[in-house]
Amino acid sequence: MSAVKEKMADVIQNQPEDATFEEILRELAFEQMIASGLKDSREGKTISNDGSGKYLNGQRRGVH
Repeated sequence: MSAVKEKMADVIQNQPEDATFEEILRELAFEQMIASGLKDSREGKTISNDGSGKYLNGQRRGVH
């Protein structure tokens, strides 16, 4: 089984028996977001807290 399928199966197996489809999808999406963020961090694709604040403030004003 591929690593992706194994990770998905693990996430699904660790859900409570009464988990809904939406809850399982949310957990799978969360796992993907974490994996993506960790990959970006390892590759140095991050910005400082100051940089993120400037970016977000610019977004609110419609400036990129």
